[in-house]
Amino acid sequence: MKLNKFIVIDFDSTFTKVEAFDALAEISLKDHPDQKRMVSKIIEITNQGMDGSLSFRESLEQRIALLSPNKRHLEQLIKVLRDKVSESFKRNREFFQTYADNIYIISNGFHAFIDPIVMEYGIKQENIFANRFQFDEQGNVIGFDKENPLSANNGKVEQLKRLNLPGDVYVIGDGYTDYEIKHAGLANKFFAFTENVERESVLKNADHIAPSFDEFLYLNNLNTAISYPKNRINVLLLENVHPVALELMKAEGFNVETYTAALDEAELCEKIKNVSVLGIRSKTQVTAKVLENANRLMVIGAFCIGTNQIDLKAATKKGIAVFNAPFSNTRSVVELAIAEMIMLMRNIPDKSAKMHLGKWDKSATGSFEVRGKKLGIIGYGNIGAQLSVIAENLGMKVFYYDKEERLALSNATKCKTLKELLTISDVISLHVDGRESNANMIGEDEFRSMKKGVIFLNLSRGHIVDIKALQENIANGKVGGCSIDVFPYEPISNNEEFVSELRGLPNTILTPHIGGSTSEAQENIGNFVPGKLMDYINTGSTSNSVNFPNLTLPILENAHRLIHIHNNVPGILAKINLILANNEINIAGQYLKTNESIGYVITDIDKEYDKEVIKELRAIENTIKFRVLY
Repeated sequence: MKLNKFIVIDFDSTFTKVEAFDALAEISLKDHPDQKRMVSKIIEITNQGMDGSLSFRESLEQRIALLSPNKRHLEQLIKVLRDKVSESFKRNREFFQTYADNIYIISNGFHAFIDPIVMEYGIKQENIFANRFQFDEQGNVIGFDKENPLSANNGKVEQLKRLNLPGDVYVIGDGYTDYEIKHAGLANKFFAFTENVERESVLKNADHIAPSFDEFLYLNNLNTAISYPKNRINVLLLENVHPVALELMKAEGFNVETYTAALDEAELCEKIKNVSVLGIRSKTQVTAKVLENANRLMVIGAFCIGTNQIDLKAATKKGIAVFNAPFSNTRSVVELAIAEMIMLMRNIPDKSAKMHLGKWDKSATGSFEVRGKKLGIIGYGNIGAQLSVIAENLGMKVFYYDKEERLALSNATKCKTLKELLTISDVISLHVDGRESNANMIGEDEFRSMKKGVIFLNLSRGHIVDIKALQENIANGKVGGCSIDVFPYEPISNNEEFVSELRGLPNTILTPHIGGSTSEAQENIGNFVPGKLMDYINTGSTSNSVNFPNLTLPILENAHRLIHIHNNVPGILAKINLILANNEINIAGQYLKTNESIGYVITDIDKEYDKEVIKELRAIENTIKFRVLY
């Protein structure tokens, strides 16, 4: 295909994520006794050459002298660089192949390691301009071709003059030498490439800043691999979400902002206006008012099990998908529950408190083993079921109650009513979800049905228990030990005082909603939720969404994917297909699923079509959201 412009691309820190000489230093100096200092010096010289504070030839000569590389080192370097190609260039391999005649690599690096990398992406060897090493008979690098213009200052400028390209020239790079081409009047525009590194001296001279190659293609209407640059998709992660989530989202190319604490409603209403992806934990309240201000929001990720902090009805009405992590912290919650019931059965909280006051109270009175005791589990989902198995292995007799039909694991016994469970249990552990109908599930009547001295745990949701009733029953001895991890109101940040009637009560463990707060659980969640968010954005897949019809979609190949979210009314699919038929568009695949609120239609079509079709599809009555993926 013909293109009316020429694209000149730098290699080091642009086509690849690293400076090749820095990577070569790690290889050639691997066994050098002063390796760290030598590598640091090479990086320093590289940066000086990039920002213009050192002449390029001086930079080149000094680095080669320090490196003393051999051909075998260059072979290892090529293997390293193959894995270091910039992500946005990887995504656009098809573009390089399609417009190979118009794409040039012009680098102050060397053919020996550049050619094998870029040619794999379809770039023609005759369009690669770089320096050449000189070798001795043993394959050692002893210098470079000093006649090559790229070995000297303004080398790229001189090379472009010699090429005399017949058309507009756009330069993409991260260094001062790339800007020099534009400064010399040999390029129409210079794009500072910042996916891998940002140099202030370069940014201030750029016509455009390109956080990715996708952004360059988008600005020039050349997109072929993706429908919208990821760097234009704003992601907001709140409440100290695990760093692995930040790393994953940034690696995908998103523009990510993080906050360590939750935001209140007013703050979030303001902050969310330009956000497309929101990540939260349990403290952030995503209310209907917040969602009214979320004009660009596509998806919410709850980096926790529960989603009652999100107005799911309002989110669904606005076509915003919601995902959570229903399994990732199960083990952590279960381990805490087991540990706390053992501690409470032994009256450890009070004994420990006395020890800190200097009181030695060695006695077996009021201390019991959990073995042989009856554990009552209210809510037999993922956590309740796993707790059941571990508790039984400790010798406990397990009973459970759940409104839904659940398969009993091992020797657990299902109770027909909640009251039945309450009356027989020595230990009661709550593991129900946060739906409104579960509010105050455990109140005065329920405590009245429990055994005297019962051990009571709540690691589910704060509003499930009437706190005043719990406080009174701890004070009068009906509840012999209590552990609460969740509360009706929880501080927004660690700087806010925790206020509760439960403070100071005997044999009571209070924890700040940390049931799932282990390094393992948070890392699991940090990996799981971004995967779901990126799947939804990249493919439209809604597998495991808590509010959307669940669709697992195939990878999109050689087609465009139309995603249509609409109110669940009859006839929408027929209208979509009528528009496609009227425009003679072939359907490669189609998927439809609905729930009580919305319909979700995915249609894969051939790439060639009149863009007016998109306007027609958006205009269908009852459309909530529509987007195109490719």
